[in-house]
Amino acid sequence: MIIATVEKLEEALSNPMQADVEAMRALDGDILILGVGGKMGPSLAKLARRAAEAGGTRKRIIGVARFSDHTLQTKLQAAGVETIAMDLMEPDALHRLPDVQNVVFMAAKKFGTSSAEHETWAMNTYLPGRVAERFRESRIVAFSTGNVYPLQPVGQGGATEDTPVSPVGEYAQSALGRERMFEYAAARWGTQVAILRLNYAVELRYGVLVDIGRAVYERRPVDLRMGLVNVIWQRDANAICLRSFAYCDSPPAIFNVTGPETLSVRYIAERFGKKLGIEPVFSSEESDSALLNNAAKAHQLFGYPSVTPGEVIDWLAAWIAAKKPLLNKPTHFETRDGKF
Repeated sequence: MIIATVEKLEEALSNPMQADVEAMRALDGDILILGVGGKMGPSLAKLARRAAEAGGTRKRIIGVARFSDHTLQTKLQAAGVETIAMDLMEPDALHRLPDVQNVVFMAAKKFGTSSAEHETWAMNTYLPGRVAERFRESRIVAFSTGNVYPLQPVGQGGATEDTPVSPVGEYAQSALGRERMFEYAAARWGTQVAILRLNYAVELRYGVLVDIGRAVYERRPVDLRMGLVNVIWQRDANAICLRSFAYCDSPPAIFNVTGPETLSVRYIAERFGKKLGIEPVFSSEESDSALLNNAAKAHQLFGYPSVTPGEVIDWLAAWIAAKKPLLNKPTHFETRDGKF
């Protein structure tokens, strides 16, 4: 299979599996997605909408964002997603939102942290505290990041949910702060919460695989400082989000969300090179540690991802060679000092 157009890509990213349909059928109440305008939010909203419809449930899917790109708001509405244009950081914003039984929190700030630390902490820690209080009677699924863990020795299989957190840099520290705010709500009000420590979601317009494939295609050196990575197809990550409402708990349930493979960056680049007919160029050397997550707990509950990294690489090589649209938002996955 080759995904040749943006329309086909968005169709693939929002096409529900039977387990998604069953999850939406079993879930009581509507869904409010805070931060729907990001890289994952639109496909999550459309996946939820399509899964609910396939399950025969009359469920409102409501997406909240600033919507500086008004075309996104129009597209979501056309897909049956209700939208609310709002800056969540405004003092009274949260109180103007409807009471909804199920909330996805995915508003976050990562890049630019090193020059605006206060904004990062406000978005990643202060806002989650306010959301946790406003929706303390709701189920909350909150996206977090594998960056809350320290770098792991490459031969030990990655951090599990029991690995002690030790975030490096203010972005990762503020992301842990986000988790603590939802933990506080669970402890004080009994709020039912699931926390998803994600790294890294990929599709054909952005992600770690795009960064590597594009470097190969443009004959730029592939940085090997972070020599190993985990990735997961974005639709599979979003599917876990929807299914995790059933596991919200107090204290919060915590899930690492990524693929089962530990992938060599060198191998990924060489595979792209074979598909593109280009010899990769490398810089730096692999280290003996990397940002790696072990998602065995999530795989046991939700099953393995439906799309493999090899499939994505094949699709992506064709996508890049055909000069299809990219988001031009590098992940900076090679960063080891936590400075984004």
